[in-house]
Amino acid sequence: MPYEPNDFLSSHFNSNGLDLTRQVEAQLSLIAPNSPNLALYRDMMLTVLRMAQDDRNRWNAKITLQALRELEHAFRVLEQFKGRRKVTVFGSARTPQEHPLYGLARELGAALAQNDLMVITGAGGGIMAAAHEGAGLTHSLGFNITLPFEQHANATMEGSEQLLPFHFFFIRKLFFVKEADALVLCPGGFGTLDEALEVLTLIQTGKSPLVPVVLIDAPGGSFWQDCLDFIAKQLRDNHYILPTDLKLMRLVYNTEEAVAEINQFYANFHSSRWLKHLFVIRLRHALSDDALAQVRQRFADLCLSDTFHQHGYDGETFEEPQFSHLTRLAFTFNGRDNGRLRELVDYLNLPENWAAEAASPPASTGARPRKNAKVT
Repeated sequence: MPYEPNDFLSSHFNSNGLDLTRQVEAQLSLIAPNSPNLALYRDMMLTVLRMAQDDRNRWNAKITLQALRELEHAFRVLEQFKGRRKVTVFGSARTPQEHPLYGLARELGAALAQNDLMVITGAGGGIMAAAHEGAGLTHSLGFNITLPFEQHANATMEGSEQLLPFHFFFIRKLFFVKEADALVLCPGGFGTLDEALEVLTLIQTGKSPLVPVVLIDAPGGSFWQDCLDFIAKQLRDNHYILPTDLKLMRLVYNTEEAVAEINQFYANFHSSRWLKHLFVIRLRHALSDDALAQVRQRFADLCLSDTFHQHGYDGETFEEPQFSHLTRLAFTFNGRDNGRLRELVDYLNLPENWAAEAASPPASTGARPRKNAKVT
């Protein structure tokens, strides 16, 4: 359904005799007459006009301007890559080239590229440089941060149009997650741990789409295992998280397992979205009748009411002709148990649960929509 205009913004200006709403709408109609997003752009402009009217603080205005510029530039650059799956790789910028983890990250980048997956990193040194070195420029995107140190891009990304500089960490983090079809975390410092915990929090709370989160370490390494032991003892055992929240991440010790984890996640699962009160999972292959019955029994706790329903494409309901070949599994998801949702996705991805005509796994994962949108 279309975006609902912000009546407060409109009435704010009209009640003051300024009638700016109509003027803004008229200008936007000239610039983008057929855009379905006119109401959104109108409210953006009215918000800026309200800031100008209040004129409280120059610093606030500068922050808003910088944020809008960074967002617009990133949207424009990344539009050309929207049909490609991407993997965000986190890790220390200080890992030396002779360290085993550097070689592991380079192998990881090469393996992801071989599977036609783009590699996103912060474009710095260490793990980031290694992953881009392995992937090569064609399969790389760099989201660099401007800092008084460590701000220079690595050799693969330096001078490339696929390098996006960011002034604000929060906007950079937004795109690390927004663009990611999977996340791989190598050992690192405060920044890596911050990114790991923030990503897990976003997925756990449903603020970010469910994607595979892979923790990778060198054979014999204990970095992530020690972290998981702490999480299990201090967070799970003290009931600060649900036991199933640990299902949101997987620990591996080589690149083959990392890539296999990502590919397996998309073996049948394609993407998901909210459609009013329903949570809809798009599937490449329909479930067999027996598998659907098992889903209804084993995962009933995920439903607030009713049960799981499997549907073919209905243009009037879904309005997604580009995904008309996909089956839908719809249910009233409680929105909380995303660890259990990951268990459901793992069940859906097992070939033995697909209908008879879908006995073989797909040859490629294909593209998915960039937004796990909630449509109301």
